[in-house]
Amino acid sequence: MQLVVGRIGRAHGIKGEVSVEVRTDEPELRLAPGAVLATDPAATGPLTIAAGRVHSGRLMLRFEGVSDRTGAEALRNTLLIAEVDPQETPEDPEEFYDHQLIDLDVVTRDGREVGRIAEISHLPYQDLLVVRRPDDTEVLIPFVAEIVPEIDLEEQRAVIDPPPGLLDDIAPQDTEPGGTGAGDDAVDG
Repeated sequence: MQLVVGRIGRAHGIKGEVSVEVRTDEPELRLAPGAVLATDPAATGPLTIAAGRVHSGRLMLRFEGVSDRTGAEALRNTLLIAEVDPQETPEDPEEFYDHQLIDLDVVTRDGREVGRIAEISHLPYQDLLVVRRPDDTEVLIPFVAEIVPEIDLEEQRAVIDPPPGLLDDIAPQDTEPGGTGAGDDAVDG
């Protein structure tokens, strides 16, 4: 299985070094010297990492065969793709690969269906689950433990505890006449 692990940014200096937007939680494994990565577009690869370092908080890589700024600039916006065994899982049991989360059913703690995970959006400060609802709309759910307390790969579902306002258009199931439904689902974890 192929996973996007980075995107090449600007050239840095004159010796072929590039900045890389990291898209993996395991850069020390996936973007280490000696790693051979497929690319998108495919015509630019595969690329073998010759050296890497962190400069001002950004990962800088140099690839074999790319020795000047012109060669480095030609790689700009290229996606770096690692080959990963589909059965491989991250060392931390609280971490997941994107392919493990895609297509999981999303339900609230009280069992209300929300939809299915269509993709994972990796932002600088947190990841978002892009959930496609049964009516074909999408909702963005922050992928943090407070909102997504459970991922059950065996049952193929993600359980969420949405804060007020995140899913306003999904009505509570057990609202009593004249009641607001607020607090009906309160469960201490």
